[in-house]
Amino acid sequence: MNGHLYGIGVGPGDPDLITVKAVRVLHEVDLVLAAASTKNEDSLALEIARPHLRPDTPVLRLGFPMSRDPHVLRQAWQDNARLVLDHLYAGKNTAFLTLGDPLLYSTFAYVLRTVRQMDPDQPITVIPGITSFQAAASATQTVLAEGAQNLLILPGIREADNLRTHLGYADNAVVLKAYTNFSALRAALHASPVHKHCVFASRLGLADQMITHDLDHAPENPTYLSLLLLTALHPNPEENSHA
Repeated sequence: MNGHLYGIGVGPGDPDLITVKAVRVLHEVDLVLAAASTKNEDSLALEIARPHLRPDTPVLRLGFPMSRDPHVLRQAWQDNARLVLDHLYAGKNTAFLTLGDPLLYSTFAYVLRTVRQMDPDQPITVIPGITSFQAAASATQTVLAEGAQNLLILPGIREADNLRTHLGYADNAVVLKAYTNFSALRAALHASPVHKHCVFASRLGLADQMITHDLDHAPENPTYLSLLLLTALHPNPEENSHA
């Protein structure tokens, strides 16, 4: 019988933000998989989950290249999916760790899709995790959406002008991976009233966490784990109706 694959979101950084269900599964699995860059073996998701692992649980790091070449990425997904299936076919219940939530800008999403293509009948369970923008909102008591407002989630890898265009359709927005093109993004935001309702957050829940409401206080070159919360992008029609 195949082992069971669990995609587990470990949250943004604080080990206390892992769900009770995730902790239970981590105590039960036979193997833990952690994604890491092919340039090093560091895995922040593993470090976050480590307090919840049994001391004798084997851990295997899977290398994923930091590349935008679709052929390189596809080969990595296929190679790692085969490796995952090898362990599952050996009967090992396996947990794949991922930062935040497994189905939001996550390496696990590619592994999930590829494993499903290779073996549609493979048992898989996804355990959701708290996202970085939820943690940032909680830390700053920022309301992400209310009433009839919408919330737009954007990746920072888009060009600044593209981001600004999409923000024109949003009441509130989250920009994840804000480290890319940050200087241009900051300049674009400064050209609008948006910067008055902005939270910059980096490495939430970790020792070097940084949160500021002033874009000018954000570092010139933010880390990979950086985001923006942008609220009150447009007047709230419900508030105006009660004015």
